[in-house]
Amino acid sequence: MGLRDDLERFREVGEERREDLKEFISYGDLGASGSKDIKIPIKVVDLPEFKYDRLDMGGVGQGKGGTPDVGQPLGQPQPGDGEGEDGEPGEEGAEHEYYEMDPEQFAEALDEELGLELEPKGKEVIEEVEGDFTDITRSGPHSTLDFERLFKEGLKRKLAMDFDEEFVREAMKVDGTSAREVFRWCREQNILVSMAWIEDEWSRIPDDERGTWASFEEMEENVERTTAIQRIRREGLREIPFRREDERYRHPEVIEKKQSNVVVVNIRDVSGSMRETKRELVERTFTPLDWYLTGKYDHAEFVYIAHDAEAWEVERDEFFGIRSGGGTRISSAYELAKEVLDERYPWREWNRYVFAAGDSENSSNDTKERVVPLMQEIDANLHAYVETQPGGTAINATHAEEVERSLGEQGNVVVAYVSEPDDVIDAIYTILSTEATAE
Repeated sequence: MGLRDDLERFREVGEERREDLKEFISYGDLGASGSKDIKIPIKVVDLPEFKYDRLDMGGVGQGKGGTPDVGQPLGQPQPGDGEGEDGEPGEEGAEHEYYEMDPEQFAEALDEELGLELEPKGKEVIEEVEGDFTDITRSGPHSTLDFERLFKEGLKRKLAMDFDEEFVREAMKVDGTSAREVFRWCREQNILVSMAWIEDEWSRIPDDERGTWASFEEMEENVERTTAIQRIRREGLREIPFRREDERYRHPEVIEKKQSNVVVVNIRDVSGSMRETKRELVERTFTPLDWYLTGKYDHAEFVYIAHDAEAWEVERDEFFGIRSGGGTRISSAYELAKEVLDERYPWREWNRYVFAAGDSENSSNDTKERVVPLMQEIDANLHAYVETQPGGTAINATHAEEVERSLGEQGNVVVAYVSEPDDVIDAIYTILSTEATAE
């Protein structure tokens, strides 16, 4: 097996189930990734293999001049055999191997690995798209005319306006009545007939049939009145009165496509107590969280805040490479975070995450008097604080415990502890599983 086989093996593992994410995340430099691609460093193990010396290097047992030196391993390259003269190293550097993913793949893999199913909430409407032809308008191209609706409207009008003509003609035969009285009687009976029709039919009644009935009551008792349905069944439907106002045209439904926006405020302590090992733990925790949320949301923005006794906003590259110095006042970072969120990322339009990390060492009473109230004021899907203390908590590292004690029951506040790289994946699970519960 060689390097190509190793890479193929890791790809197969990644496609089936990335159970070794923990090892990937806790190993190597994570800083080679861009905003849209992820490069996870992997360990490539060269397995032992046999190789024959080239023929011009001599056969087995041949040393310099044909006689091996005492203690000389057979087939081993000797000083001066490689690139460069006198055994000096070559100028070409080796490339470290990475497993490449995009943020969405990473989010899916991490969800599967940790058993999470986070569903971001949609906020801002970014576009309106045409759906099925379910909406109706009063105008449109003839091809979209809703004939079914037009027929139904005409049929309803037919049923509403239709009347038993023979029944009304019998009413005209009531003794001593007039066309006007017949019209008034029809209205009382909810028979929708026009005066013009009655006057026209009145003149057609033979004189010898007038006075057939003594009253309207007698006529009703002796003449059966049929309904419109009975007449349609008997005679069929000869015509339907369509009107232009009945016309409706099918129009595609307008669907609002919402974008799941997220802003992540990353806060890190860069005070004098944050030595190299602590800084590395911060970076190793924040980087996968950035990857995860980038893959989970349609549009992710990141704000990076560094602080010692004061806080300032920095670019991503500076955030992950900044050196330490100065005192500590964690509240300064939350004051700046609140200002940035209120001005640029309103809660009604953005999913908001505030992630902070440091060694839990803070100035006296700052956590209780300033940080905790600020965390309560800042609306966010999740507040997380990651304590990075190699080897465990120091005596004066109390910030994480105070936050957990004060806000642990709030539902959207979580504290995680990272003392070595292997703790990172557990910390991420603690943070994201709290978000899943909060949802």
